[in-house]
Amino acid sequence: MKKNLFVVLMAGGVGVRFWPYSRNSKPKQFLDVLGMGKTLLQSTYERFLPLCPKENIYVVTHEEHVHLVREQLPELQEDQILAEPMRKNTAACIAYASYKISLINPEAVIVVSPSDHLILKESEFIATLSKAAHQAQDQDKLITLGITPTRPETGYGYIQFIPDKKIIKKVKTFTEKPEISLAKKFIESGDFVWNSGIFIWGVKAIIQSFQEHVPELAEEFGENLVHFNTAGEKQAIERIYAQSKSISIDYAVMEKAQNVYVCQANFSWSDLGSWNSIHDISTKDSNNNTVTGRTLVYDTRNSIIRASNDRLLIVQGLNGYLVGEFGDVVIVCEKDREDLFRQFVNDVKSIKGGGEFL
Repeated sequence: MKKNLFVVLMAGGVGVRFWPYSRNSKPKQFLDVLGMGKTLLQSTYERFLPLCPKENIYVVTHEEHVHLVREQLPELQEDQILAEPMRKNTAACIAYASYKISLINPEAVIVVSPSDHLILKESEFIATLSKAAHQAQDQDKLITLGITPTRPETGYGYIQFIPDKKIIKKVKTFTEKPEISLAKKFIESGDFVWNSGIFIWGVKAIIQSFQEHVPELAEEFGENLVHFNTAGEKQAIERIYAQSKSISIDYAVMEKAQNVYVCQANFSWSDLGSWNSIHDISTKDSNNNTVTGRTLVYDTRNSIIRASNDRLLIVQGLNGYLVGEFGDVVIVCEKDREDLFRQFVNDVKSIKGGGEFL
């Protein structure tokens, strides 16, 4: 099974919700967000090594970040790093990797994963993935990992499944980021899981799904497949991406297909999608603050305080704030208002010389 198993790590995002820590030049997947001595990409890569040979692990990233992948994962060969000429969301990214792998091994089973998530109890993670991969060998199922919810979280997507005793369960509905009242009902019902954004499928199954549900994308890849693994691949990908619309794999395929299943998992997981999620998993002081750098903190609770080591940061009288010094940007805002960070970035773009802060 291992020789037929491939892993695709998606590393093309810009991490807007982590600005100004995450910048265009070095998005969050290339940062040591958790203070573990390794970046999120490196941690993710190492997590998958027990699952398949390292030569079967591919990373898809924007072409401007290929050098970062090479620096952080020097053991990868050139053809294991797939460079996107522009960002077109996850459908194009997954299609690129899937068509590429189909030429290498037409019987491949592919695990697709974001490169910037936190997963604890990694042995349980690998065991769950192995079970799902075994189910995907028939090349007729699209499987996603669903995390057993521990709270009515409004920042995650939810998957409703049809209850039965099988390892994988038929998916009934997808719901993206529900209101708190609805999230509570989901938890109470017992037939909803968090959508982890981790997928397992046979390469034939996903390509057939592209042909059925995103025929224009499948046609572009099909017509240009002859150029893959040649000197003409870069130009072919540029043509494909120029013609492709920006759409997620969830909207393009998963919410339309009839052969979608979920494999329920119980390991600890976070998508690290916001400063609030970083606060949740970080070590805290007696006032529930996460504090790093040279700081003096007074009468402050439930906050994230991040300072450099060459300046002193003094904070007083805050509750639930992010206060951070990140190079040439200092930010003070409510830590749970992740909806504002896209506005912050757009507003910075609009000011004269604002690009240097992004």
